[in-house]
Amino acid sequence: MTARTSPPIPSALEELGFPTDPLTSSDVADLRRFLTLVADPRDARGLRYPALALLCAAVSAVLTGARSLIAISEWITDAPQHVLGVLGFAADPHTSLRPVPHAASVRRLLQRVDGDALDAAISAYLQARTPHPVGPKAEKGPVRRVIAVDGRVVRGSRTVTAAAIQLLAAMDHHGVVLAQRQVASKSNEIPSFAPLLDGLELEKTVVTADALHTQHDHGAYPASRGAHYVAVVKKNHPGLYAQVRKLPWRDIPLGHRTCDYAHHRVEIRRLKVAVFSHLD
Repeated sequence: MTARTSPPIPSALEELGFPTDPLTSSDVADLRRFLTLVADPRDARGLRYPALALLCAAVSAVLTGARSLIAISEWITDAPQHVLGVLGFAADPHTSLRPVPHAASVRRLLQRVDGDALDAAISAYLQARTPHPVGPKAEKGPVRRVIAVDGRVVRGSRTVTAAAIQLLAAMDHHGVVLAQRQVASKSNEIPSFAPLLDGLELEKTVVTADALHTQHDHGAYPASRGAHYVAVVKKNHPGLYAQVRKLPWRDIPLGHRTCDYAHHRVEIRRLKVAVFSHLD
C-alpha cells in the first residue's frame, strides 16, 4: 500500500519536482544552504542522523519521482555511498561505510518538521533559481513579472477523520511555485492572501487571482507594495458587477481571443481593455 503524504508537510517537497532548469551539483549545494533554515524538531539527545542530511535525501528522492514516505525511504536505502556523502551522512569510523536511517526515522522527521518553515525554505530556493522575465529587444518599457495566486487541495490528504489539506500558492506563469501556505481548517483562503505575498518581491509585478480574492484589501495590498492587481468580477459582488456590466463593451475593440478545450468543455476567452475612473 502506498503511504499517504504526511499532513504536517503538505506538498512543499513536490514543488521541487518542476525546476526551471536542469539541476547541477552546484544547485544541490545551494539548496542545502536554504534547508539549514529549517529547525530540527527532534530531541537533541541520541540523534544519529542530522536533520539537514535527511531533508536533502528526501528532496533528492522527490526529484527522482518519489511521491510517498515509503518511496522516499526506499530511495535513501538504495542510494550509493558517494551520494550519501554528498547528502551529508557521516561514515562509520570502524567500517568507513555510511549507514542509512530506518524508514521510521525519516517518517518521524517529516511528520514533525514545521511545514511552513519548509515551504519558506523551498520557496526562497525556487525564487533564487527563477530568472527575471526578459522581453524582446524591440519591446519598450519594463517587462513585468506575473504572479498568480490560487488555491488547491492536496491529493490524498483526506482521511476518515480529517478534511483534505488546502493550500494557497503563488506561482509565476512558468509554473514555478514561489510561495505557499496551508489554509486553516476552519477558515478560507482570504486571510492567507497578504501573508502569502509578504515574502515575495512585488515591485513592478502583476498579481492575478480568482473571483474569491476580489476584495478591497486584496486590491490595496499589492498597490502598497508597488504591484498591479488584476481582479475578476463575478456576481458574488453584485454592486461592482452591475457597474462593470454597464461599461460600453460593444464599442471597445477586441484585443485578444483564445479558444481551448479544458475541464471537459470548450473555453472561449475574449480580452478587452478599458480605462475608467468612475467605478466604486
